[in-house]
Amino acid sequence: MKKELLYAAILFLSFACSDSKSNEGKGDGRSLIAAGGQSEEELKASLEEFNKQEEKRLAEESSNVTTLEFDKLLHDFGDIKPDTDNNCKFKVTNTGKKPLIISDVKASCGCTTPHKPEKPILPGKSDYIEVGFHPNPGQINEIIKTITVTANIPEITTEIKIRSFVK
Repeated sequence: MKKELLYAAILFLSFACSDSKSNEGKGDGRSLIAAGGQSEEELKASLEEFNKQEEKRLAEESSNVTTLEFDKLLHDFGDIKPDTDNNCKFKVTNTGKKPLIISDVKASCGCTTPHKPEKPILPGKSDYIEVGFHPNPGQINEIIKTITVTANIPEITTEIKIRSFVK
């Protein structure tokens, strides 16, 4: 590993030195290496083009973005027993101006099973994310599970949680 790093450093220095020698009298050779041989004007034009493309991409992405609000971010089941079915619902409301599309809900473990709304939620309307929790035998004490919700919102994902104390 050390030999590979040494060879890479020698190779880099040999190219850097040969490029700076060939550019003697033309300014700092390092800037030409870093710029890939482009002039300052060409770099500015490339940057402007990149910025235009990025603005266009962000505008396209934000054209379908909306906002959401949950009635709660944590559901507490309280004291429960192992090997029992426990269910709850999180009410999600579309607070934006575009349809809310919940594309995925994932739980942090297999004992938690979330179900997302299948249809888009229209602006001002609500639907539910249903969560089932089935603690396995031996799974005792305080348990907190996270459900990650992926949707067409600016943050892309948000988290809701369930909590219980398994006795």
